[in-house]
Amino acid sequence: MAELKYQPVSHNHDAFLKKARKRGGFQVAYQALAVEYAVANEMLAARARAGLTQEAVAARMGTTKSTISRLESAGKHAPSLTSLKKYAEAVGCKIQFKLIPQR
Repeated sequence: MAELKYQPVSHNHDAFLKKARKRGGFQVAYQALAVEYAVANEMLAARARAGLTQEAVAARMGTTKSTISRLESAGKHAPSLTSLKKYAEAVGCKIQFKLIPQR
């Protein structure tokens, strides 16, 4: 089965954030999900570097496109470490994890 190449949709995240920050309560909600957004951003960047579609990643993981969509979305649910490891392998990466002491 030929894999489709990923063609990213243009998105200016800085412009999006600038506009979104004008909405009441946005900053508090965004900060509450900062780690989830960082993980989702890393996943999307890795998939883009690999040139893969959600369908291609799903096929490599033995799952569905909708599952990949949920994994890549921040705030809806927290993916398990097992799922993150499978995703990383599917996009040709490995996971690096560390806990940083709070000051």
